[in-house]
Amino acid sequence: TLSGASQYGSPFGVTDLSQDGYAAGQLVGIQFESNGVVTARYSNGQSKPAGQVEIATFRNPQGLQPLGGNVWAHSFATGDPILGVPGDGNLGALQSGALEESNVDMTAELVNMITAQRVYQANAQTIKTQDQVMQTLVNLR
Repeated sequence: TLSGASQYGSPFGVTDLSQDGYAAGQLVGIQFESNGVVTARYSNGQSKPAGQVEIATFRNPQGLQPLGGNVWAHSFATGDPILGVPGDGNLGALQSGALEESNVDMTAELVNMITAQRVYQANAQTIKTQDQVMQTLVNLR
């Protein structure tokens, strides 16, 4: 006999073992559709909807409080959030895999980079000239 072993049973039980025809699969990726549906892709070739992205807008977006790192919080000044899905009304669209550039003026950044490069070159030339003057002074002795 086994001490401490227990077995539970019932006089009647139904077991349903059914399969949908697909092998077991592991999650291999996710994709965001333009309407906000999140689709999960599996290693067995299946794709299933996994969720829905919601977008919020506010009556007074200037009332949002910055938390840092491009994160904002609503406040009393913003009013209640207006929720919806991408593409619904004026809430905007969702584009998967795109680089968001709305906060960057590429022309201004390129001008700033060229200006910084010229300042660096001027400073390097100043150091080079100072080194030559010091070398000349040492050679005068």
